[in-house]
Amino acid sequence: MAPGLTSLDSETTSNSWVTKPQVSRAIFPDGIKTSGQHPPIYHELRDFQSFPHSINEPTLWNAEDYRDHPERWVHRFSQEELADLSTAADSFRAAGTPLTGITQDNFPLPHFSSFLRSIRKELLDGKGFILFKGFPVEQWGNQKSAIAYMGLGTYLGYFVSQNGRGHVLGHVKDLGEDARQTDKVRIYRTNARQYFHADLCDIVGLLCIARALQGGESDIVSVHNVYNTLRAERPDVLKTLTEPIWYVDRKGEVSRGEDPYIRESVFYLEPKENGRVYCKWDPYFIHSLTRFSSAGLIPPLSPAQIEAANVLEATCKRLSLHMILEVGDIQFVSNSHVLHARTEYKDHAPPAPRRHLMRLWLATPVSEGGWFLSFKDRDEKKRGGIQVDDTAPRAELDAD
Repeated sequence: MAPGLTSLDSETTSNSWVTKPQVSRAIFPDGIKTSGQHPPIYHELRDFQSFPHSINEPTLWNAEDYRDHPERWVHRFSQEELADLSTAADSFRAAGTPLTGITQDNFPLPHFSSFLRSIRKELLDGKGFILFKGFPVEQWGNQKSAIAYMGLGTYLGYFVSQNGRGHVLGHVKDLGEDARQTDKVRIYRTNARQYFHADLCDIVGLLCIARALQGGESDIVSVHNVYNTLRAERPDVLKTLTEPIWYVDRKGEVSRGEDPYIRESVFYLEPKENGRVYCKWDPYFIHSLTRFSSAGLIPPLSPAQIEAANVLEATCKRLSLHMILEVGDIQFVSNSHVLHARTEYKDHAPPAPRRHLMRLWLATPVSEGGWFLSFKDRDEKKRGGIQVDDTAPRAELDAD
């Protein structure tokens, strides 16, 4: 075994490639299928001794550096940028192409695209977040807003499916589902608090269509600030978080023949020279596994894991940057080195609209500047996401 690699006798995933079958454009209009969830390549995982003692990269930031300096992370759309988006959206709608087939080629942004390329670089290799302001959702309505939003998103990454139903345009909205049914319910379909987590993609986007009466506010935190803090204060906790002992619930969103859970780490190192630390974490997918542990299929969370999860959440909260999304705001966040959270919320009474965010999950393959992840799909255009068999992508204009 190579020095510094985690020893695992079984479940070692090969990174060898096989020829992929052709994707039917009748099902996937842009010709690309979401890869879905996979276990890590276990022999590429590094042990704790291989992780850095501290991180000092452009991805490291403190909330204090941004809290009183919105000019460092907020961009208000210019009239030229909105005109670019409006023209492209109108042309796309007139062409009759399904929204799931939107690409840079059929959504040209001659004036805005160069700026978006710089934003993409900042999201991937810099601080990892930006807040756009002034997207005219009330003027444009849901259809044109969705087209313009997804079209903008194609300049940052490839959209991937967010659930087993193929939604590539997601809707964060309280549908009255019970957040306590953690083995069945996805928390974004409730009004419950969302703890610090990363989504199953490289970049997540949230467009605010309607605000809640109370709450529903956003918090983000630098993973590398959290890492340095844990390394200094609780190296025992950090060590636990680097170990591949964390089972992740797939909540039934699996293809034929796949396991209903995956064993992962929380903190990883890119498996290359000078590899960077990245994070994959969502406590809702960790704490919903009792149906499997009670049956003896997987071990229950150990006391050390429970403590590590609690310390991680508390550290994220202590170091976080708070923001409130107004109608027409778009937040983009990197999932490799930023964790995000949401406060519990209460909606307006009917007939006022409920809180509504349109969500994008975007993928960035290694060949196009994405992080070098320890997963076999790392160079697929639509890596990550959730794909169940050949479920077709869907881009509905509201939650269903």
